[in-house]
Amino acid sequence: MSVTAVPLHPIAKGSLSRMWIGVAAVALAAGGLAWAGVQSLPLEGAAFMEKNAGAADVITTQSGLQYRIINEGEGAAGASPGPSDVALVSYKGTLTDGTVFDENEQVPMEVGRVVPGFAEGLQLMKKGSEYTLFIPPELAYGDNAPEGSEIKDGSVLIFNVKMLDFRSQEEIMQMQQQLQQMQQEQGVPK
Repeated sequence: MSVTAVPLHPIAKGSLSRMWIGVAAVALAAGGLAWAGVQSLPLEGAAFMEKNAGAADVITTQSGLQYRIINEGEGAAGASPGPSDVALVSYKGTLTDGTVFDENEQVPMEVGRVVPGFAEGLQLMKKGSEYTLFIPPELAYGDNAPEGSEIKDGSVLIFNVKMLDFRSQEEIMQMQQQLQQMQQEQGVPK
């Protein structure tokens, strides 16, 4: 049995110390970058909202909601829905990185039962209008993002919304009663 001999060369004086100093420096730099990344996560939403507020066509409300009017619809003469009204909307919800988390072409929504920023935005809109809503985390889900969603804690939500129509709760109830009466008259079971 033969053993292959590998000649060992002596290590230069101080090179082992320099190697350990290099390893320590790399570890320290990696730790610093990781810490900085974690510290900057909550600022991402705030930084986005701050930068977005500077856009010429973006309006910021007292609550911090930002919106852009794409189409005014019925304009100043038209009415807007209230918190107890039901709005028929088309919308697309995205995150700041462009990830689409929700989309619907025609859905009724009770204005007071959506996240506060979306509710505030709907109450600014007129029939036929189209807005882009920029909802800061504190007017969306904050630190309580829905489980299983692309939305994470502290996310800014961006919605492109079209107000197709809206009705008051009273009008909805009257329409339901009329439908029930028609069904009873025609002998259709409930």
